[in-house]
Amino acid sequence: MENVLYPLKFKPILKEKIWGGQKLNQFFNKESSSEQNGESWEISAVPGDISVVSNGRLKGENLKSLISVYQRFLIGDKNFKRFGKDFPLLIKFIDAKEDLSIQLHPDDKLAKERHDSFGKTEMWYVMHADKDANLIVGFNQEMNPEKYQKHLQDKTLTKILNFDKVKEGDTYFIEAGRVHAIGAGVLLAEIQQTSDVTYRVYDWDRTDNDGNERELHNDIAIDAFKFDMKDDFRVDYKKLKNASNEMVSCPFFTTNYLELDTEIEKINNEDSFVIYICVDGEVEILTDKRIDKISKGETILIPAAFTSFKLKTKGAKLLEVYV
Repeated sequence: MENVLYPLKFKPILKEKIWGGQKLNQFFNKESSSEQNGESWEISAVPGDISVVSNGRLKGENLKSLISVYQRFLIGDKNFKRFGKDFPLLIKFIDAKEDLSIQLHPDDKLAKERHDSFGKTEMWYVMHADKDANLIVGFNQEMNPEKYQKHLQDKTLTKILNFDKVKEGDTYFIEAGRVHAIGAGVLLAEIQQTSDVTYRVYDWDRTDNDGNERELHNDIAIDAFKFDMKDDFRVDYKKLKNASNEMVSCPFFTTNYLELDTEIEKINNEDSFVIYICVDGEVEILTDKRIDKISKGETILIPAAFTSFKLKTKGAKLLEVYV
């Protein structure tokens, strides 16, 4: 079965959002007539939004059906034993023309109980930031449920949130239970567990074209907060050229940074699929069967059956992701 697999590209699933803009079109050539493209789901197995292959002989097949057929050859033996036919990751690009809502996500236990879903731990890699653009991550002081709810009731929530100005290359690890938001002017890549469960706690009092505010989830969000988390969400990582530099390693995914300017051979000993997200330049993926290419703003999945392959480029920056 593994003999028919190859590096897989998928058709982007574009999401119109009240806060979205046009950078996904302008920077990455994501085709859409919308002026409010907020997200491009690059690889997804979220029910209702299953990614469809866009290249090669499997073009038109969806990710869920491919896992059913190819199982461990596609996602790896340990991943198939752990997740079955559920693909564990969701890969996105996000363009915030306006501030996103203040939000957080439940962990695996709470998400399973309430939504029959994975939890949502995620990470961000900033690809572009307008001048003075920021991210909101965590609180700027010690916090507890009573103090938090008092600020929420008094509409002074923003006074206790941590605002960080950001630039290209800044990376943040957002564990389930941590309050956060993407600020206006930020374009980023997001790697997360397969989940679309978000608890929105504040939305800047904005309304849609009909004057309606978006739903808030404060009644259930309070149980999802982890107020005692350390302020260890900023990710420091090395940038050694032509090598994998670890950024984040957690039970849900590992992400490495690669800055390449030549051809390198990759050996995959992880018993896992490998995803490459191109955040700058372009790179060729060379297997024994074919040559595939991704450019800035594109994503590709290397099936677990490929234990070795080559990356070739004159200049590219990649995020390398596996479980």
